[in-house]
Amino acid sequence: MKQNSDAGMVIDTDGACAGNQFQQNAGGWGAVMRKNGQVKEICGGEKNTTNQRMEILACIRALETWGRPGVKVELRSDSAYLVNCMNQKWFQRWRRNGWLNAKRQPVENRDLWERLLALVELLDISFVKVPGHSGDKWNERADALARQGIANAGD
Repeated sequence: MKQNSDAGMVIDTDGACAGNQFQQNAGGWGAVMRKNGQVKEICGGEKNTTNQRMEILACIRALETWGRPGVKVELRSDSAYLVNCMNQKWFQRWRRNGWLNAKRQPVENRDLWERLLALVELLDISFVKVPGHSGDKWNERADALARQGIANAGD
């Protein structure tokens, strides 16, 4: 994973979950891609999930759809969990420890982290933390798409 400040593509992602504390719930994810003045959007949803899974899945789906080797990507998210993991390289310790966290318990969402890392290692990408629900146009749009994903979960 390389850091860059002159991204050729900017992707804003967000995840959401209604009833996150309940076993029967719905989650959604959304992503907005901007490049060369064009804007493209995707979203989706799942049943029986968590907000953190949706945050990671938004990133995965965006990179699967739009990530290309050789194109600099700035991925913006309001998820400290996602951004801190990538920028502080928590995953390196997890891998060394057999996917156990600092408490020696299995890392949550390992399946998604492994999918994300496989993509990130192929790309020139930087992760940027943006404040959530603070009026940032693109973060707000990604949030709206994630909420749309909740509404469509299970369709």
